[in-house]
Amino acid sequence: MRHIAILISIFLFASLSWGQQQPAATPSNTQPSMPAMDMPGHDMSHMSGMNSSRDADSDKDADSGMHAMHAMEGHMDMGPHMKMTALRAAKPGDAERAQQVAEAARKVSEKYLDYRTALNDGFKIFHPELPQKMYHFTNYGYAMEAAFRFNPEHPTSLLYEKHGDDYKLIGVMYTAPKRLSEDQLDERIPLSVAQWHEHVNFCTAPAGRKSEYFGPHPLFGLKGSIATQEACDAAGGTFHPIVFNWMVHVYPFEKDQASIWSVERQHGDAD
Repeated sequence: MRHIAILISIFLFASLSWGQQQPAATPSNTQPSMPAMDMPGHDMSHMSGMNSSRDADSDKDADSGMHAMHAMEGHMDMGPHMKMTALRAAKPGDAERAQQVAEAARKVSEKYLDYRTALNDGFKIFHPELPQKMYHFTNYGYAMEAAFRFNPEHPTSLLYEKHGDDYKLIGVMYTAPKRLSEDQLDERIPLSVAQWHEHVNFCTAPAGRKSEYFGPHPLFGLKGSIATQEACDAAGGTFHPIVFNWMVHVYPFEKDQASIWSVERQHGDAD
């Protein structure tokens, strides 16, 4: 895999960074590869071998991307690897604005209760061959749009649980560029209701040590004990302050605001 696959995001998991690279072609199957630009949803472009040793590094990058996807299935124990927006005091109109987003998310979700409709409309499953707690069906056009403006009717990813050969839709994921301030995120969805998150302090394992992403005491990745530039350098890894961009889950079929915007569930689900 030449570039790290996008997410979880959702994907999955991000923003357009001006002047980097043009997007790579997306394959026609359900496992698109990561464009070489900052894609709205999951920005791993600076981990995708964009240097003279591109071919030699591609396998290591793919391993890192795979690990990131799996690691995001256990947000509650991430500690220094996850950054949340601060919960703000409510302002007049916040509840109404959040409700409008939730209603738009519900409308989209109702359309895509049958996952085959999502596939027919251009959503791609992020690594369908790998067992996951939650699968991201990502729309790359909507991901691109999210880099410039927020359209609640166009979520970057649809979130499905797999049940046998079927998929059950449980929510949607919106994304925003990492360059946005919290004030700008608040303009998209009020931060008195929703908390966006991004994944930070990622240390890529050096060649031959990818097993140290896993196990009871991993060193590398989003569950690793390494969370600083200095520790990552000492271990021979490559440090990335931010590996994905801003994202937020919405569970529009829930009955109350707290459940629709549940931070605990957002932590527990995969991105």
